[in-house]
Amino acid sequence: MPQNDRETCRLKVLSDLAILDSAPEREFQELAELGKKLLGTKIALLSLIDADRQWFKAKCGIDLSETPRAPSFCSVVAEADAPLIVADMHADPRFAGNPFVVGEPHIRFYAGIPVHARMQDTQELVAIGSLCVMDQSPREIRADELASLRSLAAIADALIDARATALRAGRYAEERLVAMERSERERRRLKQAERIADIGSWRLSLGDNNVEWSDGVFAIHELPLDFQPPVEKALDHYPEPDRTKLANAIARTVETGEPFHIEADFFTAKGNKRRVRTLGEIEMSKGIPVALIGVFQDITERHRMDEALRLHACTDDLTGLANRAEFYRVLEDKLDDGKSSGAELAVLLIDLDGFKQVNDTLGHAAGDDVLRRVGALLRSNEMARCLGARLGGDEFAVIVPSTDRRKDFRLLLEYLLAGLRIDVAGEGGDLTVTGSIGVAWSNPSAITREELLRRADTALYEVKRTRKGTARTYGAKPALSVISE
Repeated sequence: MPQNDRETCRLKVLSDLAILDSAPEREFQELAELGKKLLGTKIALLSLIDADRQWFKAKCGIDLSETPRAPSFCSVVAEADAPLIVADMHADPRFAGNPFVVGEPHIRFYAGIPVHARMQDTQELVAIGSLCVMDQSPREIRADELASLRSLAAIADALIDARATALRAGRYAEERLVAMERSERERRRLKQAERIADIGSWRLSLGDNNVEWSDGVFAIHELPLDFQPPVEKALDHYPEPDRTKLANAIARTVETGEPFHIEADFFTAKGNKRRVRTLGEIEMSKGIPVALIGVFQDITERHRMDEALRLHACTDDLTGLANRAEFYRVLEDKLDDGKSSGAELAVLLIDLDGFKQVNDTLGHAAGDDVLRRVGALLRSNEMARCLGARLGGDEFAVIVPSTDRRKDFRLLLEYLLAGLRIDVAGEGGDLTVTGSIGVAWSNPSAITREELLRRADTALYEVKRTRKGTARTYGAKPALSVISE
């Protein structure tokens, strides 16, 4: 390894070990003392080489805790990653002028063995310092003494490796504790969010059909937290057709992997009706679907507000009937359905006779009362199968679904004509309002909304021209049939 890379790696390992400037440790100190004793020297060190200093993890026979790196003998050992044995410093030109030789502590003999540590990512051994002995008298080292020093250095390697393992374990334990604390904070936040948003999470294991619910799901179901939800009963909370729709969505997600998002009616365990939203998707493990996971939310209040807004947007305020836009929308839908089912429908256009005179003579309050009475008529139980609408002013319309017996339709018209005869009393005198009705039947295969309304309007025009207060059907034989008052 190039020297620059070796230097970078050593400093990185020392930083990861967090050993520099650490407190004394008995095991390392005993190594130094054992080396001093075995080789009979006055000084023994476990020296670690930092960027610009050598620092002593253990020391015997010297008071210093560190020295500059430049004149350090142990730096030579670490840089070369090889033992250094010098019998007499005065006789070695590399060290004869070294300040530690010519000055305190007047070193003459030195023997150092590299001490190693492993890099965390590659586990490669890197020399980080030296286990060394020194004396103030020159001497030769015996083979057994060198072997002993090597063994001590190997023990130092093992101690440092054990220290690194313990340090990593401590860091892992600390990180795990921090992660657990973070997870607990997130769990509490999630529970708070679930309560605020009326939301919960769920998981359905595909292997054993085991169901897991968060607290929020139990709350929406109005069930205790210790209740174990059986998967086969989960759909019982949904009425038809929403139950089938949700079951089909789940099956489709399992088969295709496509997520689902459904809003549905729902009944809690206590029988309370709710509106809920369910989202689900596949959980994969090693490329295999293992579960469905999703969220579950009580959207009852939002749904109620949406419905109220929708109702307001499509309702005539005065009469409570559908407005013109809603009438057109429903009529288009019914006609589209008729094209596929073959079912006919009738459209009734109603115009009030004498209404202007009520407004002019008795005032608009009396006129509004007449309009409200027409609204009540078109919303009565007898009209439950029909959709009544106010198109504007004193113009009304009704969508009547297909009937097998035209006699029933005739009775409906007679009911409407009778109900549209309204007596109005006021200070300006008594007046009577009647209603004229133009009828047109759809032709499911071809007729458009515009054509159907044109036919009904043609029939209404003929009624208004010939005999007000009656009903006529477009295209009847004779061309216009009359139902008397």
